[in-house]
Amino acid sequence: LSPDSPLSMAAPRQGPGWVALTCWVLWLGSATCLRDGDGDGRTGEEERGGCSCGNNRASGREGAAQKYSLEASVSQQLKQEPRAVPSRNEHNQMVLIPAGVFTMGTDEPAIQQDGEWPARRVRVHSFYMDRYEVSNAEFEKFVNATGYLTEAERFGDSFVFEGMLSEPVKSGIQQAVAAAPWWMPVKGANWRHPEGPDSNISNRLDHPVLHVSWNDAVAFCTWAGKRLPTEAEWEYSCRGGLENRLFPWGNKLHPRGQHYANIWQGEFPKSNTEEDGYKGTAPVTAFPPNGYGLYNMVGNSWEWTSDWWTVNHSAEETYNPKGPPTGTDRVKKGGSYMCHKSYCYRYRCAARSQNTPDSSASNLGFRCAADTLPDYLKE
Repeated sequence: LSPDSPLSMAAPRQGPGWVALTCWVLWLGSATCLRDGDGDGRTGEEERGGCSCGNNRASGREGAAQKYSLEASVSQQLKQEPRAVPSRNEHNQMVLIPAGVFTMGTDEPAIQQDGEWPARRVRVHSFYMDRYEVSNAEFEKFVNATGYLTEAERFGDSFVFEGMLSEPVKSGIQQAVAAAPWWMPVKGANWRHPEGPDSNISNRLDHPVLHVSWNDAVAFCTWAGKRLPTEAEWEYSCRGGLENRLFPWGNKLHPRGQHYANIWQGEFPKSNTEEDGYKGTAPVTAFPPNGYGLYNMVGNSWEWTSDWWTVNHSAEETYNPKGPPTGTDRVKKGGSYMCHKSYCYRYRCAARSQNTPDSSASNLGFRCAADTLPDYLKE
């Protein structure tokens, strides 16, 4: 799991759920995550405070009941006759990713328990990838067309990073996670109100949509005639044609002194110096693109993939791997604006983390992929 997120847990609905969540976070806090070191990020030490970003909402019978009821609700919502269809615009563009073979993972894992290793050869077919993370503006079109309600909206809350909350909102929160007190369950937090009811997205329509669960992301991609990328497709896209590099642009975090991603600067979680220009998310068009023309593949917001989570990988060469057939958590990639090398060194292409499919948080978004370019995106 990754520390710059609500620790792979969703805002609890019941007393026992909160107990289970707290136990889970405490376990995360004892996990060994490598950190720190030199300029190119090859060494590290134990990471503090838990290792994930997202919220797991429930488990056992309660979780199963919620899961089936939510799946039924999502299915019913998508059956509505849309009042609008997706369209090509500045932020809704796809890039053809050529077929090829690449080295997935690494033999020098920075975070052992995340299953970043071994390095293995993977062949990938050609496919299309969103040039940008899905923005608030694009998600709003989907909601306006379908009347869709996200899981955070239906549950009534989501996790928000404390540093982004107003004092009135913080003062009304009684619960906190001991191992990661910067994550707070906020009633009324959702994609329209990323920091709770006293916030909005009116000035952030070009920023990545947040507080979307895996189920929400699948619903959007389905409406858009797309799908979520597999983990292999995502990592192949992230690397932008480069082999065995840490980041989408190479091994140096700040080549020629330039910022290439929106991550945390300063001391996490106390102070963010905002040297990259942003305290929270950045516009989806910010920072230079990688070799494939994709923006913000690392940093800014975590991105869901279609794969179920596993930490066991074969070193044998594979072709278009899609992950295990079943699981409890889904893979997310890329890290977020909260990632710092001393805390959540997951803004590397090989890095990975997970959350349950109904998890949502103030640093969790997505982008879509497709086997063929949707007609409405053709010139």
